[in-house]
Amino acid sequence: MTMQKLRPPPVSLLDRYSGTGFAPVYATRVTVRGGETGHGRASGVARSDDGVLQVDLRLPPALGGPGGGTNPEQLFAAAYGACFHGALQLLATRNGIALPSCSVEVAVRLGRDPVDGHHALQADVTVRLPGLQQRVAEELVRATERVCPYAKMVRQGIEGTVRVVVTEEAGDAAN
Repeated sequence: MTMQKLRPPPVSLLDRYSGTGFAPVYATRVTVRGGETGHGRASGVARSDDGVLQVDLRLPPALGGPGGGTNPEQLFAAAYGACFHGALQLLATRNGIALPSCSVEVAVRLGRDPVDGHHALQADVTVRLPGLQQRVAEELVRATERVCPYAKMVRQGIEGTVRVVVTEEAGDAAN
């Protein structure tokens, strides 16, 4: 098996789309099962449809768990940070700006929501751009906020559905 050299995606991903409906360019599926406790958050396993992602989920000590695995907030922070960093790099490349040591930190908090009494998330992004002028850095980050799908989701919400499927036997759930 030969290893393919890793490369960033093409800057053409930044090209504007002018269609009339949502046009997927990538899709994935991750299934979470409950594990030992039957509770996805407490002892679950998250596995992608291609098998590349397989993560043990555990409650962090702050929520009464033992830790020892990741949790949805960490996964969301990682996904948001990776997407933002990628969009930032694409915009910088398109504008001829080198970002050799930039970093994106995403802090996610799970808390009680005073609106409905249940739970909500808050996320803060810190972008470190050593060596750039403040004005250039701010313009680049503001442009990234407009093109990063995670930043858009945090700002505008996300379209989606929740579907219920009832099967005859418990074994059907593995399919």
